Amino acid sequence: MKSRLNFKPISSIALCVPLIFSSLAYAQDANQSTANSGNSSKTAKSAGPSGLDQYPDLFEIDPFGGISTYGQIQRGLTTKLVNGGVGGLRLTYNPSAYLGIELWGAFDQANVEFRQSSGLYPGTTSPLPTYSFGSRNYFFGLNPILNLKPRGSKFQPYLTVGVNGILFSPTDAAKSIARSAAVNSLYQSSNLNDNLQVGLNYGGGVKWHFTDHFGVRLDARGFWSRNPTYGLPNYPTGGIYIPAHDKLNGFMGTVGLVWYAGTTKCPEMPPAPPAPAPLPTPTISGAEGSLCPGKPVNLHATLPGAPTDRKLKYAWTVNGEAQGSDSPDFSYTPNNTGTFNVQLTVTDTTPPPPPLERPKKFPVRCWVQPPAPAPVAPVTGTATITVAAPPPTISSVAADPTTLDCAANTNGKHTANLTAAGQASACGGNLTYKWTVSEGSVTNDSSANATFDSSSLNFEGGAQGQSKTVTATVTVTDERGQTASQTTTITVNCAPQFVRLDDVVFAKNNARVNNCGKRVLIDDAAPKVASGDYDIVLVGHRDTDESAKTAAVRGRRGRKATPANPLDEQRVLNAAAVLSGGTGTCGKVDPSRIKVDWVDTDQTSETKPGLCGTSNIKERKGSQTTEADKNRRVEVYLVPHNSTTLPPAVKNPKPLPEDQVKALGCPK
Repeated sequence: MKSRLNFKPISSIALCVPLIFSSLAYAQDANQSTANSGNSSKTAKSAGPSGLDQYPDLFEIDPFGGISTYGQIQRGLTTKLVNGGVGGLRLTYNPSAYLGIELWGAFDQANVEFRQSSGLYPGTTSPLPTYSFGSRNYFFGLNPILNLKPRGSKFQPYLTVGVNGILFSPTDAAKSIARSAAVNSLYQSSNLNDNLQVGLNYGGGVKWHFTDHFGVRLDARGFWSRNPTYGLPNYPTGGIYIPAHDKLNGFMGTVGLVWYAGTTKCPEMPPAPPAPAPLPTPTISGAEGSLCPGKPVNLHATLPGAPTDRKLKYAWTVNGEAQGSDSPDFSYTPNNTGTFNVQLTVTDTTPPPPPLERPKKFPVRCWVQPPAPAPVAPVTGTATITVAAPPPTISSVAADPTTLDCAANTNGKHTANLTAAGQASACGGNLTYKWTVSEGSVTNDSSANATFDSSSLNFEGGAQGQSKTVTATVTVTDERGQTASQTTTITVNCAPQFVRLDDVVFAKNNARVNNCGKRVLIDDAAPKVASGDYDIVLVGHRDTDESAKTAAVRGRRGRKATPANPLDEQRVLNAAAVLSGGTGTCGKVDPSRIKVDWVDTDQTSETKPGLCGTSNIKERKGSQTTEADKNRRVEVYLVPHNSTTLPPAVKNPKPLPEDQVKALGCPK
């Protein structure tokens, strides 16, 4: 017999978790809403019988109903308990605010299906029909309940895990059919009988209190036990059988009514009349700035955010003497210069609210008389009236940009815009401007906007960086001849500049420094390095059509000086040897003043072949160069000594490898 219910098995954990945590998100404790209700609860607690707290859910009776689903046993004849309805009863005792003990029982209809045939009709090749029989499951269990909200909460989510027994019981009709001679001869089913298993159940849910003694409960839990065999064989014997030692997983989703029994709790205290909000501090406007004698000053008081239903009283004083009337507006005319202190006191004269009275149906034992709200304190605001004939003011003086370059840096910035904003006093008039600078020149100096030029600043020569600070002063004069001055500063930098000499150009696949290259290194570079102002940086390149490495280089007396090196590196080392060899035609530059780099085929820096790109100088055979060789080069830079700023072509500067260069001697 197959069940008509067609519920698909659902993971118990997947249903329990959303149910529990969605309840947590919206749960609100109706009994903890105000401090007053908490006080009333404490008062009522002492009046409760035997010291019990006043919550009606000490005991719970929960008849429930819902659905049950079961997993399928994949071994043997793939036994499946059919999903169906479930009903039962839970009895719960809650000894503490968060812990309960639950005794429960349930009954569900769970017919059994064998979804594979157990064999063939005797003497035929036709399979027997799949077998099924009616069955009922009887649950009884004991579970601790962990409440996630305290006892008495309107919404009370919970978790649980406990032990239970399950009596898997075929119906009497199913047993009778299984033991009949005809059925038993085909299915070997005569041993069909009850089967008791012990298992675990786990899950959770949420309870809603609709009233003190009535509510609704949603519960979702999974259960686990050993697979029942219903007394049938657990291995193939020619009929139906159920393998032993499998696990049965199931799920129950139920809804039930809950009757609560316990001590009635006190109702919530009615809300007390709120205390009047304090008055904000008055803000007095109209006394801003410097005022002229004999000119009326119109003051106005505002209380930002003050309720519009308050009755307020205003009292003004000037230098301690009462002035004006009961109004937020006050006009005062000072007849002489000086400082006048204005004070305003605002008093709330609104009658206080009446004390809260106990409602007639509110239990006397639960009533806690709230204190009367305190009267609103008066608030005071102050302002100062300054009467004078002040000079003009300057709100801003600025230079843009604040850093310029000296004239030697032809690509730098040499001019700055000078701007000033002046304001005449209330008793003043139109303003005039005058700019002066401590050094340099300024144009349009009689305007609020002038231009400073750094080109005329003088700096000492040399390879060292220098800086000067120029002070620009603006003087503002009003019609009464009173003045105000303010300054701003401009920094003028004269940074040392690196010098790029002509490139040392090489023949294809050749690392030898030719005569033209020696002229660049010995005649141009070496003397300037010897002055002490500059260091020298060499950057080697090779063209894309050249070999990556050179042959081993022989030093003095035919000894091997360096192994086969990258071509760009060997060109740099040979150029450094020409600078520092110290004998023959080579220079005597201190090796510590030479830095080197080689960048393989990188040609991002602009070439500068100069004289060496034309081969006008007599060269040895194989060392001649043309314009086509301009990428086979070593760049030569003079960098101010100890400068941290290097040319962009230098990627990875390195100290000169003196041992390799010394082994090269003075290249011929």
